[in-house]
Amino acid sequence: MPKPIFLIKQAAEPSTLELYIYDYVQGDGQDWWTGETIPSETSANYIKEQLEQNQNATQINVYINSYGGEVKEGLAIYNQLKRHTAQKTVYVDGFACSIASVIAMAGDKVVMGPNTLMMIHHASMGAFGNADELRKAANDVEVIDKSSCSTYLEKAGDKLDENTLNQLLDTSSWLTADQCLQYGLADEITGKEDKNITAAQQRFEQSIKEQFMQVQNRVQVPKQFAKQKTNAERLMAIFTKKMEGNK
Repeated sequence: MPKPIFLIKQAAEPSTLELYIYDYVQGDGQDWWTGETIPSETSANYIKEQLEQNQNATQINVYINSYGGEVKEGLAIYNQLKRHTAQKTVYVDGFACSIASVIAMAGDKVVMGPNTLMMIHHASMGAFGNADELRKAANDVEVIDKSSCSTYLEKAGDKLDENTLNQLLDTSSWLTADQCLQYGLADEITGKEDKNITAAQQRFEQSIKEQFMQVQNRVQVPKQFAKQKTNAERLMAIFTKKMEGNK
């Protein structure tokens, strides 16, 4: 698998930290030949290091475009971000799928583009063994599922209840930005016209127009000027009179 891209950089503003999650979320690996640890730039360990180096950051911007990855790493990243005292803003630039959508819930504010998507589903795992071991695996994955999915409910507040969430998880739902806003999983859609502001602006413009018409209707042209001709009309009348005189 190619090395994932997970760029963390210090923004121009010293108090702002910017994180880019643009690929598969995974923990550290190991070289089969040497046994050496291969650091992953999407691991919880790596994020921990970056946050420790920026403890005084007052703003953290997280940009996400990811199909997801390892639940263990994603949950740790989520909790690390939640513990940090900075204001967190998450921007979904493309996809925020699976555990990447859980990481997104760490944002105090979640901003999505109008054409971006989240995908949420129940936790899953592979299992091998006898009947008892398979039953235990099923119980374990249910515990993992409840742990990870509780983050959606915490973020959504009263916009999403557990029954509705489970229905969405059962069908591995792809959610549009509008749906995420509806369910409380996002707070803002960039580039989308605010209908309330537009309606208020239209009402204001209509009110100004009506006031203008009322004033215009009240204005009376003085009688002595009511039939006053324009310069063009006077010139046309003189020209017509001369032409008639030449006949």
